[in-house]
Amino acid sequence: MLGNSIDSIFTQEIHNKYLVFNTLFSRLPYDKMTKIGQLMPFLHDMSEAGFEEGKEPKEIIDTFFRQYTSIKEEKEKIDLLFRFITYIERQVVLFDSVEDSAFEKLYPLNGKGTLQSTLELAVQQNKLDEVQKKLQNFKVRIVFTAHPTQFYPSSVLRIIQDLEQLIPKNDINGIDSLLQQLGKTPFINDKKPTPLEEAQSIIFYLRHVYYQVIGEIHEKLNTYFQNNNNSQGFKPVLELGFWPGGDRDGNPFVTAEISKKVSTELRTSILKCYYNDFKIICRRLTFKGVMPLLTAISNRIYTNMNGLKNDLTLQELLASLDEVRQILITQHKGLFLDLLDRFIQQVKLFGLHFASLDIRQDSSIHENVMEQINQKYGISAKPYAEWNFDEKLSFLTEYKLDINEDDFEDALVKDTFKTVKVIKEIQTLNGEKACHRYIISNSTSVFSVLEVLALFRFCGYKAEEINVDVLPLFETIEGLDSSENTMSTLYQLPFYKKHLEHRSKQQSIMLGFSDGTKDGGYVKANWEIYQAKEKLTAISNKNEVEVIFFDGRGGPPARGGGKTHQFYASQGPTIANNEIQITIQGQTITSMYGSRSQAMYNFEQLLSAGIINDVFQDDASVINDYEHSLIDELADVGVKKYFELKAHPLFVPYLENKSPLKYYGLTNIGSRPSKRSSGKQLTLSDLRAIPFVGSWSQLKQNVPGYFGFGSALQKVIDEGRLEDLKTLYKNSLYFKTLIENSMMALTKTYFPLTYYMKNDPEYGNFWQILYDEYKLTVANMLRVSGEQSLMANERLSKLSIDYREHIVLPLLTIQQYALQKIEETTDEQLRLVYEKMVTRSLFGNINASRNSA
Repeated sequence: MLGNSIDSIFTQEIHNKYLVFNTLFSRLPYDKMTKIGQLMPFLHDMSEAGFEEGKEPKEIIDTFFRQYTSIKEEKEKIDLLFRFITYIERQVVLFDSVEDSAFEKLYPLNGKGTLQSTLELAVQQNKLDEVQKKLQNFKVRIVFTAHPTQFYPSSVLRIIQDLEQLIPKNDINGIDSLLQQLGKTPFINDKKPTPLEEAQSIIFYLRHVYYQVIGEIHEKLNTYFQNNNNSQGFKPVLELGFWPGGDRDGNPFVTAEISKKVSTELRTSILKCYYNDFKIICRRLTFKGVMPLLTAISNRIYTNMNGLKNDLTLQELLASLDEVRQILITQHKGLFLDLLDRFIQQVKLFGLHFASLDIRQDSSIHENVMEQINQKYGISAKPYAEWNFDEKLSFLTEYKLDINEDDFEDALVKDTFKTVKVIKEIQTLNGEKACHRYIISNSTSVFSVLEVLALFRFCGYKAEEINVDVLPLFETIEGLDSSENTMSTLYQLPFYKKHLEHRSKQQSIMLGFSDGTKDGGYVKANWEIYQAKEKLTAISNKNEVEVIFFDGRGGPPARGGGKTHQFYASQGPTIANNEIQITIQGQTITSMYGSRSQAMYNFEQLLSAGIINDVFQDDASVINDYEHSLIDELADVGVKKYFELKAHPLFVPYLENKSPLKYYGLTNIGSRPSKRSSGKQLTLSDLRAIPFVGSWSQLKQNVPGYFGFGSALQKVIDEGRLEDLKTLYKNSLYFKTLIENSMMALTKTYFPLTYYMKNDPEYGNFWQILYDEYKLTVANMLRVSGEQSLMANERLSKLSIDYREHIVLPLLTIQQYALQKIEETTDEQLRLVYEKMVTRSLFGNINASRNSA
């Protein structure tokens, strides 16, 4: 019955509206666009039938041109294919808009996992006090990253937002005008965006979505708990973090100067929000003794907002607002006090920083800086890398230096020192929260952390002035394995103990899914992170340190995405649950947090996950010893299978030559290079997670989201333990989430697209390995879950995926056709045209997938 209801809503609110509005595409301002709309169904049907029969994309496209057009010339064929791409891109935009406009009907804001339903459950079970106590020591930090998997430029995003406003009203004329505007609006950038431009594109959402939504969520909580907004004890339960302009890991364009500019942009943006809100307060609080104070506050906000002055501090702003508040209470009977209190709450939530700018750099850069210091000041004849433990420890914790960055020639070394110094400038202007975290990618030992603290000392900071949390980021399987020993050693060092005492004995640790999955495969990466959290929780508790985990999660399951809230609800009592901290990036920003209703729903889902985990905890989040050992066994078998694949000599060449991997760097969507080193030879370690995962997604093979899982399940089944797996799936929310997230990756997999590769003389056998594991994984997941089809429990998501895959199938055909033409053509100019075709086809495919990388 529920399934029928979901189907009915989807049909009425999405399918029917999309079909109606899609007819408007015939009026788009392109030559022959009507003809394209007529031809598209034929290309789709021919693709679907042809792929199922194992036909090559080239054969499908050539047959299409013979049967349905009179085109003979190559140039005309190419022209039509590019117009197909343009048409499909805009169909995806329309579907996005239609689906997003129906969000509240599909996901009611009082449904399961929302704050309203969670708090109502607490009232029913008489646990409201427990929830309030939990929220006093719990929060969610959403960190927006610079990873550019969102292909829509800002101009297109604004059209989408406008469409979402008109679609529920069925405003045909308005929608028609916007679609015509869309037809004239470019989907691609002429050049790569700068880190500052990347930051500005995300700040748009901070200003126009999150500023209001986060305030409204706190208002909901105030309604239930009747908190005094202005008590000193007010603690936000939602905070924002920010990576664009701070994440310099492999991005040579992020400098100390850029970090400063981004922090200024964030300050300016929040002051604009305050200035607009404060106008309403000024219109209402027209009372004697109040107006002069309001005018003074408004003027200070205005001059600082426009950069005329930079003299406003958070403490001064709150003190001025409190002065107004006291006059309202004592002289005007508290009239409009609720309006002022809401504004004060916003100021306490966002300060003058809006979102905390995180600094991130790779540990190898810091090691190089130490070697440069060693050489410049003649500290040792031995290279820094050859120093023993005690030598490094003594140097990093005791040696006194006063660094002048101009003494060094290497630009990256100089900028590393400048970055450390600029943190103090940012904190002085915008407050400590503006920039108080330094994240070290690929942390390998205690020295990864100590090197950063040494940089602060060498740059003139006294111990009590280092108001920065240093976060090791454990990414690879090896790094995760050694994380317990690394942190245990750090906790025991008197030097580091002193730093932790200065930071309220809190230690944040980042754990990264992306490189972990690339390194060890889907099952092992997920399980290693779970176990690392258990061990790090235990060792932190033993040393009386409050540990906070920060998860580097991308959009797709292969990068830790999928059912994020269910993932957190599945973490049992052996894992610290003080905060939920996650990265949100690219498509996930727009697809899950792009509108007010989406942001409200998904923020609340995360908050509720943290509450449920503690207050309403049940046996499903507890993994007993046998279940632990069974998952351990699955992870070991899975990683062995994945390692075999990774060791295959064709693993990287297959991606490089049979997927659009090399074309990601040509899309002009992000400021950061697509691989870490500049060497000509492509290696897996140099390859960034986004093009790695994204290329598998473009092939519709999604290897990082399942490979090895099917074989692992098969081994246990062969040993006669299928019932154990079924019981595990039924009783363990963690394992159920692991399976269901992988099912999402499998649902987005479509091997018929590349059936033709099975006959490839070089890559055919490798393709067969991937296909066999895919079939095995699907079969075994259905056996274990007892379901008849993938994502049977996620009907709404399944309908959305199927619809999107239907729209882009012709686009996938064109992409594969272009890849084949590149292989066979000897004409260099023609090759460049087909390469452009591959690059262009990336856009629609990625946007349709919504969490492809």
